[in-house]
Amino acid sequence: MAKHRIVFVGTPKFSVPSLKALIADTRFDVLAVVTQPDMPAGRSLELCPPPVKVTAQAYGLPVFQPQKISLIADELRALAPEALVVVAYSQLIPESILKLPSKGCVNIHGSLLPKYRGASVIQAPLMNGDAITGITIMLMDKTLDTGDILSQHEYSIAAGETSESLSNALSLLGAEVLPNSLARYLDGLITPQAQDNSLANYVGRLEKKDGIIDWTKPAVEIERFVRAMYPWPSAWTWINGKQLKILEVDPHIIEIDSQKQGKTFLYNSSLAIQCGRNSLLVRRLQLEGKKAMTSEEFIRGYHDFVGTVLG
Repeated sequence: MAKHRIVFVGTPKFSVPSLKALIADTRFDVLAVVTQPDMPAGRSLELCPPPVKVTAQAYGLPVFQPQKISLIADELRALAPEALVVVAYSQLIPESILKLPSKGCVNIHGSLLPKYRGASVIQAPLMNGDAITGITIMLMDKTLDTGDILSQHEYSIAAGETSESLSNALSLLGAEVLPNSLARYLDGLITPQAQDNSLANYVGRLEKKDGIIDWTKPAVEIERFVRAMYPWPSAWTWINGKQLKILEVDPHIIEIDSQKQGKTFLYNSSLAIQCGRNSLLVRRLQLEGKKAMTSEEFIRGYHDFVGTVLG
């Protein structure tokens, strides 16, 4: 039986498990990989290859790194793939490329569509306190995250889950379920299902300013917010004109409302912050320009911190 001819399109480490799964699966012939150009990183600004490029080269696969994928339309057409498989490419793909493969472009989306469309779909269920999220295997069309669904796979959000841990979990789940869904679609065994657009929510790309903490909100919401913002853009607040990142808080809410909103105080010798309703215990934090510290280390280093009003 002939292998399915595919081109893989992706960039960050989230994409790597899916690429490896397709390479290992004998039903597929991965013809080439498309990823973003090398980017400067670190203090030296030395060019750093995307994780997908490193993986592709380790397996001896041809790699394309165009500024825009439309610039390699002729090369992709010459490969004659049945499908492009897109996993976190970090670039919009124009309709001309979407129509190029004989069976379209298949995408892994990091939520259960149509509930969350857009960029911050991993953070959104954490901020909203959802118990379930998951992976959607879908066809791509010219508008963002609106294509027909091939399959969906749920994931139960664990207590204390951060956007980092959730991203890692969904990356592995996607790699686990992608090969069968893709093969069944290419074999004509899956009928794509249209999304119910009336149930859709769009969540935009996060910026640094989106991490600022509103201490007037209830502690339960801020606790979810801290987890959703970790590791980027981080949940942060102001102290004496400097940014203070709140990296980790205790998931257990303290039923105390005796302080001013945003005020730091000691609770059983641990650092606490008053919120709009109830209070939070802080585990780790980081002052602008300094290394991350436990709350105990921070209090020892900044003796006048307790009693400060943040924000």
